[in-house]
Amino acid sequence: MVVHRHRRLRGRAAEVVLAAGVTLAVTATGGCAGGGGSDDRSPAEASAVVRGAADALARTGSARARTAMEMATGGTRVTIRGEGGVDFKKRMGQLLVLLPADVKGEDEHRPITELLVPGALYMKNRGAGVPADKWVRVDTTTLADGNLVTGGATDPLMAAELLRAAQEVTYVGETEVAGTKVRHYRGTTDIGRAAGSASAEMRGALEAAAKGFSKDTVPFDAYLDEEGRLRKVRHRFTYVNNGVIDVSSTTLLYGFGTPVTVVLPASGDIYAGKIAD
Repeated sequence: MVVHRHRRLRGRAAEVVLAAGVTLAVTATGGCAGGGGSDDRSPAEASAVVRGAADALARTGSARARTAMEMATGGTRVTIRGEGGVDFKKRMGQLLVLLPADVKGEDEHRPITELLVPGALYMKNRGAGVPADKWVRVDTTTLADGNLVTGGATDPLMAAELLRAAQEVTYVGETEVAGTKVRHYRGTTDIGRAAGSASAEMRGALEAAAKGFSKDTVPFDAYLDEEGRLRKVRHRFTYVNNGVIDVSSTTLLYGFGTPVTVVLPASGDIYAGKIAD
C-alpha cells in the first residue's frame, strides 16, 4: 500500500516520492505587509515578515502557481514540474504535474492531476495499475513527509505554512520575480514548530512530517512583494539513505485573485484496489 511505504521515510528515502511516480524519474536519468521599510532588514523584523506570509496569502484569496521539484541522487538530477492554482482562503488547490522522460528515452509520462485539500491528496493518471478514469486518494496525515514531497510538488499551502516557523532570517536584498519587485529573505524553518503554529486544517500533515523526517530544519529562500505576499519560495530537503538525496522544491505564485475551482471526485470514482510499485 502507498501509505505503508511512506511510513518508512528514514529507511527508504527514495520511496518518499513513490506516490507520484518520482521513483521512475530518479532512475531516468520582498517587503512587510504594511508596504515595507528599512526596519525589516533586522533579523527580528525579517523573521516576522516571513512568518506572516501565509496570512498575507489568505487575505489575498487565490493565485496561480508553478512548482518545480529537483532531486539529486547518485549523480542523477531530475526535475518534476507542476502548474495550477490555489485558493488560500478555502485551502484547496489543483496542480497538473509532469514527470520527465524515462530511462529508455520514451516520451514524458502522462501528466498527473492532483487535487490538494487539507488532510488529503487526490491523484488522477497515477499509473501503477490504477485505471485511467479513477482517482487515488491519500491521507496526507499518514504520510511520513506530510505531502511536502510525496506528490512530486510541495503543496503551495504547505510551503507557505512552513514559513510560520521561520528563524535565523536575513534580508538579502531587493530583486525581481517575474517582473515584480520583491524582497529576498533567507533562513531556516523547523517542521515541528511550523506544525505547532499552523492553521488547524494544515496541522495534521505537518505533524506527520515532523515525526517522519530525519531532520526538522529546512533551509529556505523566500521572496515577498510590497504587500507581504509570497511570490516565490524554495525549500531544500535532505535525506540520508546510503548516500545523500537532496530535494529542492520551488513554488512560484502569480495572478493573485484568479478564481480557482476544485471539484473533488465522487466516491465511486476513487480507486480502492491495490497499487503496484
